[in-house]
Amino acid sequence: MKIAPLEHTSVTVFPATPDRWKDMEELFDSSACWCQYWRQSAGGYGRGTKASLNESIAEHRKSLRVQLDHPSPPGMLAYIEDQAVGWCGFGARSEMIRLVRSRTIPNIDDLPVWSIVCFMIRVGYRRRGVARALLRGAIDCARKYGAPALEAYPVDPGGKRIDTAFAYVGILSMFEQQGFQRVIETSARSAGLPRWLVRLDLTSAS
Repeated sequence: MKIAPLEHTSVTVFPATPDRWKDMEELFDSSACWCQYWRQSAGGYGRGTKASLNESIAEHRKSLRVQLDHPSPPGMLAYIEDQAVGWCGFGARSEMIRLVRSRTIPNIDDLPVWSIVCFMIRVGYRRRGVARALLRGAIDCARKYGAPALEAYPVDPGGKRIDTAFAYVGILSMFEQQGFQRVIETSARSAGLPRWLVRLDLTSAS
């Protein structure tokens, strides 16, 4: 499949809504998570045997479809032309059960922030500005739905190359370029590298 270089493509982003479910099914087809890792407890997410893997994936898929009917979207979808090429998962931190119970990523105050928990970019479309477009879309969406602030927990590679499997939480510099401020270095790690809690105030004029 031939893919045009970045300068000849345009990334558009949209909130995840029920009418985009078919695009999401295609994008998540090879994923076992379906953006449920942070939304469920460790026990609820499942750590079963290989025999129960298909059942767990089916449950995750069903959960995401149900979440599309909630008052606010569970994420953003990125498109190049008519192809869904990326996902950014987010939502109210209070609804991210694994975050609420996390021992490595602290809850720093009682502000009802939204949390960005993941990025997924289709193979062949990475390093083409998709994640940056998704982040800008997430900021706009969170502001539209009245979130007072947006948090994320990106990895700081410190100039090192990092495998995309460990960068699914985002890269620190990308968030700082969009105005996020470092709050605290968490005890969470990706590929042995530090992850920061960063926050963007959404109450000021955009």
